[in-house]
Order: sequence, then structure tokens, then C-alpha cells
Amino acid sequence: MLKSYFTVKGQGSHEIEIERSRFICYVSPAKTEAEAQEFIADIKKKHWDATHNCSAYLIGEHNEIQKANDDGEPSGTAGVPMLEVLKKRDVKDTVVVVTRYFGGKKLGSGGLIRAYGTSVSEGLNAVGVIERTLVTVIHIKIGYKLLGKIENAIRNSNYHLEKTSHLEDVEFEMWIKVDELDSFKDWMVELTNGSCQITETSVKYM
Repeated sequence: MLKSYFTVKGQGSHEIEIERSRFICYVSPAKTEAEAQEFIADIKKKHWDATHNCSAYLIGEHNEIQKANDDGEPSGTAGVPMLEVLKKRDVKDTVVVVTRYFGGKKLGSGGLIRAYGTSVSEGLNAVGVIERTLVTVIHIKIGYKLLGKIENAIRNSNYHLEKTSHLEDVEFEMWIKVDELDSFKDWMVELTNGSCQITETSVKYM
């Protein structure tokens, strides 16, 4: 698994106008090719009257799935430039659709390439790109006599505290970056003089 990767924050859209043509970029996360295709189909249904609904998506840790579709625009002037923007921005598990309503003036091949590329670039900026980091979920169990000291130390650290449970003992759920795991454990053992119970439960992206 990758230690971290970039993807889009969520679904959204952004519209620009070039030479009276409307370009509406729709952006969405997509974990699978089926999700990407479903999103494309939904946009095409929504904009059934558009001149073109061009699309591109990148899926997989190492971009194993890459697809681009010009949807009637001259070959290589829409889908591929859109895909290249996704690659350049290094966003994974992402699908984009650019809906075009023709404004009456032809843009030429170079103009189309710039228009579709710009539409996706501005669409990503509008929706937002986030970094997802691989973390290990850890549960730390301590006695109540250490609560104040440990809670204060955690809150003043750069480690991520997800939640605190006050049960028979105090239990902290921490999300620790995988490359910081060993140093975190050493720090916690030192803080508690070894009187803590540390359990690793799962690995996830934060």
C-alpha cells in the first residue's frame, strides 16, 4: 500500500466559457472502474442535450486503469488532455467529465486541447485535492492515575488522537502514520514507564 496519495476531496463541478462555448467540468472520486462509468453515465443522462460529454479517469494505486473518451470531438483533443491533467496533478481514484455546449465558433485542435485541459485543471482547483495518508489504528490502555499526564502529552504532540473512552481503564484511539509507528510506541512506553497496553487493530487511509 502507498504511504500516501492525492485524490479529490469529493464531488463537484466548475464551469468556464471559451469563445461562447460552455465547458462544465464534473469531478468525483471513484474507487473502481464501475463507479467511474456510473458517474459518467449519470452526467451524460443529465446533459443529454450537450454537444459533447468527454471523460477521463485514473484508478488504482499505480494508475492501473486509465481511460479517456473524446465523445465525438476530434481524436485526441479532449479525453487525452483531460487525462494528462489528472496525471500531472497526480490524483488517483478520480473521474472527470467535461460537458460542452457549442457556442458557434470552432476552436481548432490546439484550442480544444487547451480548453478541455483548462476545464479539468480549474475543476480540480474548485473541488479541492486532499492527501490521504496510510495510518495504523492503535488503542492505548492506561490507568486513570496517568490520564492527565498522557492526555496532555498527546494533545501537545503531532500525533492524531481520534477518540478517548473512559471505561474500566482509559483507552485512547490513535491514528499513527506507518513510518512513525515505532517512534510513537517508544514514546508512549517512556511516558508511562511501561505501564500501558498498546494494541494495533487495523490499517487505513486518513
